[in-house]
Amino acid sequence: MTREENLETIFRDGRTVILPIDHGVAIPVPGLETPFKLIESVNPYVDCYVMNLGLAMRSVDLTQGKGICLRTDVYNVRTTGAGAGSIPVYGVDTAELIGAHAVMNMLFPFAENEDESIQASADLVQASLDSDVPVILETLPYGLGQRDKYTVDNVRFAVRLAAELGADVVKTTYPTGASVEEFKSIISESYVPVVVLGGAAMGDDASLFKMVEDSMKAGAAGIAIGRNVWQHPRPVAVARSLHALVHEEASALEALALMKEAL
Repeated sequence: MTREENLETIFRDGRTVILPIDHGVAIPVPGLETPFKLIESVNPYVDCYVMNLGLAMRSVDLTQGKGICLRTDVYNVRTTGAGAGSIPVYGVDTAELIGAHAVMNMLFPFAENEDESIQASADLVQASLDSDVPVILETLPYGLGQRDKYTVDNVRFAVRLAAELGADVVKTTYPTGASVEEFKSIISESYVPVVVLGGAAMGDDASLFKMVEDSMKAGAAGIAIGRNVWQHPRPVAVARSLHALVHEEASALEALALMKEAL
């Protein structure tokens, strides 16, 4: 596939619902004990999966026709300070070997080890230039779960940094407390598509759907939401509602109504 065809596999109509299921090496949380069963159940509502190499190689039959994004780093959050961050483990060549449609790597501006994070991301982009594999940079100010640091200005810089480094797609967070207009200003300054992550499970469907609705209004090209799907008591129902928000321009209220219909 060409780079454009790979991106079109992920972005079905210019928009995408990405399900990250790469947490098995990084965040010791429940919900991914049976990943193959999960994939089968949510497949109708997912455009692309983010996977580590082991799972990607063993789920080929289940993911036919879906986008596969290979995680190229281990994002270690079990330590703090300079020891936390992104550990590069694979590259574009590995993605090509398994037929992945993209690669994804962490980028942590402002973190103690931001120099390593920036260099690893730049190296990945550099390697991709001789291939047809797009790069998605997941960029978060300071690191994972730093909600107090996810200000409008910090996220704005993180998104622009990823674009300037050469990312084909940027994955980032909705800035804490931001208005739709504030997030729109961030996305409008990015000349590559921006997809919005979900972070830790909220346990609140209304808040999740409102965040996604606001993201799409701000101009996001889609979502990359994992724990809020596979840690949900009803993962298929929430995946269906998220698909409606992204691809059918449903409102948060309509997404909540879909949840009730699925009871």
